Amino acid sequence: MMKFRENEDAVSPVIGVILMVAITVILAAVIAAFVFGMGGNIETQKQVAINAKQITDNKLQVTVQSGADLSSLKHLRIEITPGTGSNSPKAYYAYTTSTGKTVADTTSGLSGATAISVGSTYTTPGYLTDASDHVVIVGHFADGREQMLLDINL
Repeated sequence: MMKFRENEDAVSPVIGVILMVAITVILAAVIAAFVFGMGGNIETQKQVAINAKQITDNKLQVTVQSGADLSSLKHLRIEITPGTGSNSPKAYYAYTTSTGKTVADTTSGLSGATAISVGSTYTTPGYLTDASDHVVIVGHFADGREQMLLDINL
């Protein structure tokens, strides 16, 4: 009767070496991610809800509805690009100070701006043209960041 000899010596060391190399590569990638800061600089989006609509006399009414980041919202930049006519794009700044709500075409009063609250309504001067105006509203926050909050065609 013949006896077969089982030789498993070659399989086990090869698998062991492959596993050790794989573990080493994974650890090196994780350590590199921490060292080079790959995961630490991701900024979250600010959460603020804004509504805009055209009202009489070609004015734009902007209403702040809600948002988790309202306490850090300092002012809004409202950019209006008329859809017809020869008017060029116009920017307005909406903010609140101790004397009330202001919409201006300059940044001169922004230094005294306080946080914008829910329900705040700002009305721009009559600049809309009645047809396909493009409005972009950008929020400026206390931490220096700015973010587009609304982009619509009226």
